[in-house]
Amino acid sequence: MADGPAFASSSLPRHLVRGAAGFGALAGSVLLLPAAGPISLLLAPVGLLALRGCPMCWTIGLVQTVSMGRLRRSCTDDGRCELTTAGAEAAKADPADGGPR
Repeated sequence: MADGPAFASSSLPRHLVRGAAGFGALAGSVLLLPAAGPISLLLAPVGLLALRGCPMCWTIGLVQTVSMGRLRRSCTDDGRCELTTAGAEAAKADPADGGPR
């Protein structure tokens, strides 16, 4: 598995713009069908490209983009993994900063 989030963008506004462009192009390809005919279906690949392949991939990326830097996953050698917030992890590391003793 890769070290970083697979679908996340570098910033939330960039990810939201990609989503608006992707979903807008997909909706336009269907809604413009009566007016423009089959030519409007050329917007569908543009929408899928903006969404990086599928709407669900974009949604997963949105969750990863929002949680980037806030959630940390740590796994031990026995196969157990734990999800913690970045602040809780820092408090565990240095009890002198007001963390648990």
